[in-house]
Amino acid sequence: MKRIGVLTSGGDSPGMNAAIRAVVRKAIYHDIEVYGIYQGYSGLINGQIEKLELGSVGDIIHRGGTMLHTARCEEFKTLEGQKKGIEQLNKFGIEGLVVIGGDGSFQGARKLTEHGFPTIGVPGTIDNDISGTDYTIGFDTALNTVIDAIDKIRDTATSHERTYVVEVMGRDAGDLALWSGLADGAETILVPEVEYNMDDVVSRLKRGADRGKKHSIIIVAEGIGSGVDIGNEIEEKTGFETRVTVLGHIQRGGSPTAADRVLASRLGAKAVELLIDGQEGKMVGIEKNILVAHDIADALSREHQIDAEMYKLSQELSI
Repeated sequence: MKRIGVLTSGGDSPGMNAAIRAVVRKAIYHDIEVYGIYQGYSGLINGQIEKLELGSVGDIIHRGGTMLHTARCEEFKTLEGQKKGIEQLNKFGIEGLVVIGGDGSFQGARKLTEHGFPTIGVPGTIDNDISGTDYTIGFDTALNTVIDAIDKIRDTATSHERTYVVEVMGRDAGDLALWSGLADGAETILVPEVEYNMDDVVSRLKRGADRGKKHSIIIVAEGIGSGVDIGNEIEEKTGFETRVTVLGHIQRGGSPTAADRVLASRLGAKAVELLIDGQEGKMVGIEKNILVAHDIADALSREHQIDAEMYKLSQELSI
């Protein structure tokens, strides 16, 4: 293999630039040319492809977002769109592709492989919802952003003796909510993977108030529903003054943490190694700090699960 491509797709996540850098420099180290594909699958279809050199990825390891930019592309979900993408890859003489993104990006990577084009997926999403890896690129940075925000919210919650509901991202996964809630001592954590009963939430809040607790923090994963609606229901049923904060896209930005920079560098380089070894239709991941590779199709077929023991612990420590 003498020429490969790299693209980022779907939602951006801190550390994507570090992964791009690793792909480019690992490939060039092995005398392989690298072409950057801009605007994700949309850019692939439209031929927004440029050769990348060592200097192209200089001074980006510490930057959030993605230098290749990203977009969602409905056209690439069609057979015609996929064929257009492969035509562009062939036009530029690209023999293998590294796709950095979440499960939607992996769906596209799987389709390319099914059409005979060697593709490797690198998990980049703050949601941490990809099976086959303990962590995805961007999760640690987003988690620390959430924790910093909750720390600040707790200060004002204490000052005003209020109940605060904080809605965090994660799509249909509750990892951001669970990890940040445990790290910040939240009284209640609501995640999509576990059914909740509002009466139990209310009872927990009232028990805390009865023992003299003046404020509470409740973390709501966006996959549960609207944090605003939940906050209104809590205030109605408890009579406690309640405020809601929706953290939104602030969670996707910022300079990646050391953990995300190292993870992205390792996964990006591993993806190139797999292409060199003639593998395709794989995703790279990390399990117990060991780099692994799984079939993308298998990873996509498995439903995401939260750590049940961690969830139980969060309940035990918030009595």
